[in-house]
Amino acid sequence: MTSYAIRVDEDLKEKAAAVAKSFGLDLASVTRAFWTYMVRTDSIPITFDGRQPNDESLEAIRETEEIFAAHARGEVAGYDSVTDMIESLEA
Repeated sequence: MTSYAIRVDEDLKEKAAAVAKSFGLDLASVTRAFWTYMVRTDSIPITFDGRQPNDESLEAIRETEEIFAAHARGEVAGYDSVTDMIESLEA
């Protein structure tokens, strides 16, 4: 394993980090993916789908993250199976 440092404008780094975050990644993961793709395809550049989640999707993601966090804190009970969840909804 090795480390690689690059110099980049802070504003560019912050904007790139925001794009990476919108895909659920950090800059280090994106960099490794880029290099892996270069080696696998013997080509440059890599392109990503430019579609961004809409406001409704972003809200659903935020709500899901809140539910997972509440569950991790023991504030929300889970279900042992889908059947248990459906029975709970029908009750």
